[in-house]
Amino acid sequence: MKFNKRLLVVWAILAGLTLGYLWLDHSAGHAGTLRSSAVVTSSVIVIALVKVRIIFREFMEVRDAPVPLCRLTDAWVLLMAVALLSCYFVGMNL
Repeated sequence: MKFNKRLLVVWAILAGLTLGYLWLDHSAGHAGTLRSSAVVTSSVIVIALVKVRIIFREFMEVRDAPVPLCRLTDAWVLLMAVALLSCYFVGMNL
């Protein structure tokens, strides 16, 4: 089996993003009670979408795909970001 250094680096980045999420989640709770904040929730959504883009590029091999497919997957990630963040912020104001 051939060792792929690039995939190891990508895996380390994904693990780091997950640890970043866990740190954010842990810092949101004070005195044993959980509280939500727009910054934490927005950050978690952005971290998740960054991870999705990395997975698209590296593990679904979109990196070597034709340019239209690369653009389409980037557009999908952007559309999800707008939809999720819009739903969250509109829901906060209702």
